[in-house]
Amino acid sequence: MDEDLQRLGLIDEEDIALDEAALTLARLDHGDVDLEPYFDMLDAIETRLDIIGADADTALERADALAAVLGEEFGFVGDQSSYDDPANADLIAVLDRRRGLPVSLSILWVAMARRLGWSADVLDVPGHVLVLLGAEAAPVIVDPFAGGARVDAERLAALVMAHVGERKPVTHVSAMPNRAILIRLLQNQASRAEQAGKGRRALALYARMTVVAPTYPHVWWERARLQLVDADVAAARGSLGAVLEITRDAAWRRRVTEALEKLPTE
Repeated sequence: MDEDLQRLGLIDEEDIALDEAALTLARLDHGDVDLEPYFDMLDAIETRLDIIGADADTALERADALAAVLGEEFGFVGDQSSYDDPANADLIAVLDRRRGLPVSLSILWVAMARRLGWSADVLDVPGHVLVLLGAEAAPVIVDPFAGGARVDAERLAALVMAHVGERKPVTHVSAMPNRAILIRLLQNQASRAEQAGKGRRALALYARMTVVAPTYPHVWWERARLQLVDADVAAARGSLGAVLEITRDAAWRRRVTEALEKLPTE
């Protein structure tokens, strides 16, 4: 197992630098690629943002600075034409192509903002990912996939409604922990791999997730599901057992216990 990946699973939540972590994950699929040019690009973005946003004191001004640098100057944009391309969830490819998914672009926006000490979070919106700038007075929500377009309350409600419908009211959206953001990034790759009939690729991605976020029950559950598809009952049993070790949640424990009881005996 890659040492950098293992380290990512062990460090404290608040010590995760999203851009560096996403590059670490992407490198696993790029052999011996040299990450130095990519870190140089991130440093160049930070330098330009520091200049453009030097006098940006409000969340709105900082949102404008981020849009000017990431969107206009460096040309990062949401990939509308090939949205389901797995490259859109691979930060190396995103930096090469200047296109990505909402989550990968949001990682860039938040990481750059945090480099300058600005308050920034990735928001978990049903069916989408947005960025919140400013934690206290006059916060601003923007959509990096749309070049940093501002998302007001009406637009936010429309996004939620489009995904969940009227029968499932959503009363709030929340900031995502760093590990959850990385899992969201990897899940985008895994779901596309599985849709393309690449079950073992999806399984490999879920194996990475269990290293990055070993206390997240759902990634162990999905890993077990794919192990069963691969007819590896012993491995699936181990993954389900891991869920019982990491959670006291009654619903999860009941679900896993029932699944274990249905597994064929060896």
